[in-house]
Amino acid sequence: MELTPTLVLTVLTAGISLYAWSKPELLDSWILDPYRVKRSNDWYRFLTSGFLHADFGHLLFNMIAFFSFGQTVEYIFLQLFGPTNGVLFFLLLYLGGIVVSDIPTYLRHRDDPNYRSLGASGGVASVIFSAILFNPMGGIRIFPIPVDIPSFIFGFLYLAYSYYMGRRRGDNINHDAHFYGALYGIVLTFILLPRVGGFFWDQIRNSGMLNI
Repeated sequence: MELTPTLVLTVLTAGISLYAWSKPELLDSWILDPYRVKRSNDWYRFLTSGFLHADFGHLLFNMIAFFSFGQTVEYIFLQLFGPTNGVLFFLLLYLGGIVVSDIPTYLRHRDDPNYRSLGASGGVASVIFSAILFNPMGGIRIFPIPVDIPSFIFGFLYLAYSYYMGRRRGDNINHDAHFYGALYGIVLTFILLPRVGGFFWDQIRNSGMLNI
């Protein structure tokens, strides 16, 4: 198997997450802790927390999603921007999504000594939504719905759900990271490739869905 940025990041994240489960001191020093970030200037936690996961299910879900969509986005970036810039822009998309998506979380919880957050969800959402812009009619299946739905419809539902749950705060999942990571992925892709908007719209229009 070719050594690609997507593969390297997947293996690295899985390895660090597995190792941290047996090393509480590493988990404690890398997890996003807004209270300590504010008081100790541990800004590195915005990035390192993205290489940690709560349990095997959390890790598996994120890495399967990242590897599946990351290969597509990485290939497109390499084709459009060349090998060097393509890799740099892909890293900016994924790692930047991890960092940027945690900024609202930090602002909300910086005075809460009991709050912690970890996971690559913000970066994964960035990559997924960049992929949706390139292939809005690609099929995505959501359990228990037995049929595929167009990826752009999934995107709208995902954003609406993440925004609602983030405001509701009814569970322990950082839905804000999902929401802002997705927005970051959309905005950065538009900045890097402004014509993607026209490409996105043309695919939806040519699919015939707008004539229904």
